[in-house]
Amino acid sequence: MGIDTKTVSPAKFTLSKNDGFKAKISIFHCFTALSDLSFLNNEDFEIQSIKMPCSSMTRDVFLLRAFEAGADSVIVFVCPEGTCRYLQGNLRAAKRVARVKKILDEIGLDGRRLNIFNIPHGDRNTVNRIVGQVVSDLGNLGPNPAK
Repeated sequence: MGIDTKTVSPAKFTLSKNDGFKAKISIFHCFTALSDLSFLNNEDFEIQSIKMPCSSMTRDVFLLRAFEAGADSVIVFVCPEGTCRYLQGNLRAAKRVARVKKILDEIGLDGRRLNIFNIPHGDRNTVNRIVGQVVSDLGNLGPNPAK
């Protein structure tokens, strides 16, 4: 799901277009996959962390509300397949993300603003690369048009 994190180089967190645009990224994650996002401090973007006991608690309405609240992008980090302590929480989250991506495309917000990634437990390097790629992609997508 999402980008292949093995092929993404560590990104310099800059936005190619829209100078002065400070990206707002909401990150939904379970306590097991990622306990802390403080290592992602950067002046080019703002992170809102939404911690949950399991990614299966990610609901369509919560993802849509993140965009309504001004998020330029939303990321859902889930456990690798087969390692969710709630058995299929990550699979349920993936289905919800796919549904909301379609809704975003239908309403003109662009489903590419929402992504889900399986990450090894606590793998900060992978998270760092993924967020770097998302910030880079936002340089092309620009700010959330619903703001």
